Amino acid sequence: MAQNPKIRTPIVCVMGHVDHGKTSLLDRIRGSSVVSSEEGSITQHIGATVVPIEAIRAMSGSMEKVRINIPGLLFIDTPGHHAFTTLRARGGALADMAILVVDITQGFQPQTIEALQILRNCKTPFVIAATKIDRIHGWRVNTGETFVSSFAKQNERVKGDVEHKTYEIVGRLGELGFSADRFDRVADFQRNLAIVPVSAHTGEGIPDLLLVMIGLAQRYMGEELTLVVEGPGAGTVLEVKEERGLGMTLDVILFDGTLSIGDEIAVAAKDDVVVTKVRSLLQPRPMKEILVEDRFERVKSVVAAAGIKVTAPNLEGVLAGSPLFVIRGNRDEVESRIKKEMSEIHVNLADEGLVIKADTIGALEALCKELEAKEIGVMRAEVGAVSRHDLIETETIKNPYYRALLCFNTPILPDAAEMIKNPLYTQVRVFDGKVIYQLIDQYVAWRDEQKRLAEQKKFEHIVMPAKIRLLPDCVFRQSNPAVVGVRVLGGKLRSDVGLVKLDGKKIGHLKTMQMRSETIREADAGQEVAISIEGATVGRQVSVGDDLFVDIPERHVKVLEREMMKTLNPAAQDVLAEFTKMRRKADPFWGK
Repeated sequence: MAQNPKIRTPIVCVMGHVDHGKTSLLDRIRGSSVVSSEEGSITQHIGATVVPIEAIRAMSGSMEKVRINIPGLLFIDTPGHHAFTTLRARGGALADMAILVVDITQGFQPQTIEALQILRNCKTPFVIAATKIDRIHGWRVNTGETFVSSFAKQNERVKGDVEHKTYEIVGRLGELGFSADRFDRVADFQRNLAIVPVSAHTGEGIPDLLLVMIGLAQRYMGEELTLVVEGPGAGTVLEVKEERGLGMTLDVILFDGTLSIGDEIAVAAKDDVVVTKVRSLLQPRPMKEILVEDRFERVKSVVAAAGIKVTAPNLEGVLAGSPLFVIRGNRDEVESRIKKEMSEIHVNLADEGLVIKADTIGALEALCKELEAKEIGVMRAEVGAVSRHDLIETETIKNPYYRALLCFNTPILPDAAEMIKNPLYTQVRVFDGKVIYQLIDQYVAWRDEQKRLAEQKKFEHIVMPAKIRLLPDCVFRQSNPAVVGVRVLGGKLRSDVGLVKLDGKKIGHLKTMQMRSETIREADAGQEVAISIEGATVGRQVSVGDDLFVDIPERHVKVLEREMMKTLNPAAQDVLAEFTKMRRKADPFWGK
């Protein structure tokens, strides 16, 4: 049946919790392997794939006699991690319909709830794909069959298990205000959500899912959504990149209207709106993902919905994530609309915080949102490559724990890379990655380690409490300096500290310590060591059997009592209490 070239392809948004199998499901439909190329097997950008109606008919044999008046489906695969609420919201807003993927073995997860809220707010029709049915214990695989056919071949225990897990999903949906049932029991798809059990691994249930999606498209596109598209094109820029032989290009999801060679278009740049003319249009082959496609077909015009690569002059400064509009005599209106949309980008900047760079507006928003949730400030957020200027500006940040730059999926320019290699040029710590939550985890781990090292360094200079006793028959030299054997009665004895008697009278300076003829820096309670005391003579200032305190400076006592008490063992706490009690006899407010 000939298709009307002006019929808009419905956009289907695939949503769900991380690792529940969204991309794997699309891989099964389009026969590709995008999931294996994603960092950590988690989709990091919205990708677009056109699946023609002929391919859907071939995969779902039960549709041969069904009258279909749409050219196919454009699937948008949204990122999986919870940081991508912003991108998913855009995906939800773009979509005419959605597939919400739920792992039947795990049920609802935090992102499942998030996705439901987005779909409800956008009033988007959707179905539930209950994935991974092949992982139900005892499931007998029937590759590529409909769910109904394969389910009939399972034993009673497996059938019961599937029913139980399906009704757990039905119950959870009910709690959230949705009426749902398994698709083959739904009589009215407008009143009830359809749950389609599927396996991306074996292909079971995929024919049913496609049939339900086509049914939804036919019903909703005919009743509620615009079907015929003849106006000026509107889309979203997925990616800005240089292609060999083409120069700078835009990967675009066209979600409305028509885009043709020679059209004047407007897109957002860093500080302005770029207006240019379309030089050429390249469309991915059917069943291929625009973000990983390497062979394109040149076309003169494209009708929504579609993934399309656009070449035009002056695209260097265009921001990924920007809206794209075709201008038809309304340039001022279009420019104002783009500026308004860009002004609504949700990035909360703080007076103190990190510098972040990302490859798209959506990723920048997601990165900011995730950092904000962890109470980490962002001082500057920009789309684009990391430059020398970025490092110089980051180096001026006063707080050392914010003197870091998070670089998500965007290049580091050569002059910046040279600076990063040489610590003499920059002390800025750069975190470079392609998975947002891993990038943030790396920064948090570094920050916490820096704080730990700073605390350790700070406390290294604190004079610790210690009490010692001069041992009998262990006077090795009486003076200049006196060298005597002592036992550490409590606390931690370190070298290079003053010593006082129990009445507070100064004795001298403990210069060095030895144990078994080896010089040591510190000794713990119970250990016996030889110490040298400058400024003391045994028999005059100090005698065998005397107990001595380490003389702790008043400002150190404040640190010990306010910040380090939990790090001291009970014996050290007792020594500190005894020492401060002695000092406070003369001055009740000493060390407070």
